[in-house]
Amino acid sequence: MTLSSARSTVRAGVLTAALAALVCTTATTASVASADSPAARPAAAQADVPAGVTAGVAVFDRQTGTFTEQLNADAQFRSASVVKLLIALDVLWNRSPDALSAADRARVDTMLRGSDDAAASTFWSNNGSGAIVDRMVTRLGLTDTARPPSTHPGYWGYTALSARDTVKIYRHLLDSAPAATRDYLLGDLRQSTRCATDGYDQHFGIAGSFNRPWAVKQGWSGFSSGGCTATASTAAAEPAGTAARTAADADAVDLSRPALHTTGVVGSGDRSIVAVFTLHPSGTPYGKAYTDIGRLTRSLNVPGATRPAGTWIGTWGSGVRVRTQATTTSGAITTLPAGVEVLVGCQKRGQQVSQPPYVNDWWAQLPQYGGYMTNIYLSSPENQVPGVPVC
Repeated sequence: MTLSSARSTVRAGVLTAALAALVCTTATTASVASADSPAARPAAAQADVPAGVTAGVAVFDRQTGTFTEQLNADAQFRSASVVKLLIALDVLWNRSPDALSAADRARVDTMLRGSDDAAASTFWSNNGSGAIVDRMVTRLGLTDTARPPSTHPGYWGYTALSARDTVKIYRHLLDSAPAATRDYLLGDLRQSTRCATDGYDQHFGIAGSFNRPWAVKQGWSGFSSGGCTATASTAAAEPAGTAARTAADADAVDLSRPALHTTGVVGSGDRSIVAVFTLHPSGTPYGKAYTDIGRLTRSLNVPGATRPAGTWIGTWGSGVRVRTQATTTSGAITTLPAGVEVLVGCQKRGQQVSQPPYVNDWWAQLPQYGGYMTNIYLSSPENQVPGVPVC
């Protein structure tokens, strides 16, 4: 097994003390209530936004027709890949999914399931670029949505979008779109792959906070590495670096800070629509942003949602593998975003792993990944994490 390269020379005493402090703040027990009924979980007075994060939040309960959460719901963010919802709806406007060519159907599938940028760019170029956004604004009555700025016309990820308008998009898809369109597009969103085609782990926010059924469309921009592979996105629509802003853009949508968004529907009958848009301080690692949006999403009052049982624990190191069994010789399922918080279901003894000055034979079972990671990389001062049951 090739172990993480991070912290290989850290002094044992300093790291142990640091990890002891970390576990006090990063290990939290997840709710095991069967559903978020008002009796099980009172409505939050306000979304719990982590320090340094700018957020726009909207949660809509389709059963009661009311919002359970609204925070800066009309604030405009650059959409990143969330705009792919509008691109897909435009492709299918006045057209049945059965009428798509095989090539276009494959593009829609990979664009929504794996958040493929090349597919989105093809539709963007072929169907009028910013005119796609203009058409969908008129069709859906969107009020906070606008095409990318004139300085970046080809950057579909720079489309302006709000949490409030995102709720409108999902309400149209669920309640007004033809049944064939609804079932096809939601079917793709329900099949969101953990690893996107650009190597980013996209099961943050909604996908990590709630049990299925859910359907999600996520967005990210401004990060250099996303966990599943070492490959960073190089597509023009999702630049990894920061974008220069001109004087004309001074009051426009923020194009520079790292953005991470989670949107979708949650619960039986797609009861709740959730939209969480976030901006993070410049230089924020992907794993930190992933953790922060997860904590924010878990704080929300989402009617009909059920939450996974387990304990959320921080990790350290980079390139940490999740494996099929508690051994270094078993198959690698994926790698974790560096420093991300993970849900631990239980722990058991397995193969002894050494990362000097540490040796540990305890492994954590990660139910959301369907595998195990060595406890060495959990932010815990003890080999066996206190409070986590034995498998």
